[in-house]
Amino acid sequence: MAELIRLIEDIKACKLCEAHLEHGVRPVVQLNKTAKILIAGQAPGRKVHTSGIPFDDASGDRLRAWMGIDKDTFYDDSKIAILPMGFCYPGSYKGKGKSGDLPPRPECANTWHQNVLALLTQVELVLVIGQYAQDYYLDNNVTVTACVAEWEKHWPHYLPLPHPSPRNNIWLAKNTWFEADILPVLQSRVATLLTS
Repeated sequence: MAELIRLIEDIKACKLCEAHLEHGVRPVVQLNKTAKILIAGQAPGRKVHTSGIPFDDASGDRLRAWMGIDKDTFYDDSKIAILPMGFCYPGSYKGKGKSGDLPPRPECANTWHQNVLALLTQVELVLVIGQYAQDYYLDNNVTVTACVAEWEKHWPHYLPLPHPSPRNNIWLAKNTWFEADILPVLQSRVATLLTS
């Protein structure tokens, strides 16, 4: 446990991307060696950057509903670890018609992920959220929709998910099979892991 505590302290002190982050550095992770579920997300949004609490926003509310758990369980680091592709808020697009947040900075995954994963030896399920995490964890070369549709290829250790952001409401409306077919399987597995 001491090794992970030191690693978390190093992550919290990280300033590798500072020059690229207009809102400053504030690494947000949730890690514990006993966690059986790992959430591999994208990067904190502006609200999470402010609070320092992972998924402390509408995306988190939806993700918790997808998993079938409450906030107390979600934030129990002995059960659930959270390791985003980028640990700090990357900022948002400005102009040129794009909206939303910038992609996660690549330095985090390249510098920290393998060291962290080597210490999370109890993880039995990784929720792989969004394109950047799917590319990294699943060596993905298809769209998020195709990756999520082919979820059984990665099961039971990995489960690719779309991002739970309200920006994905249209995707969820078009892909009703996701909530009908995948969420019951996810909730059953989460319940099993949390009580075993």
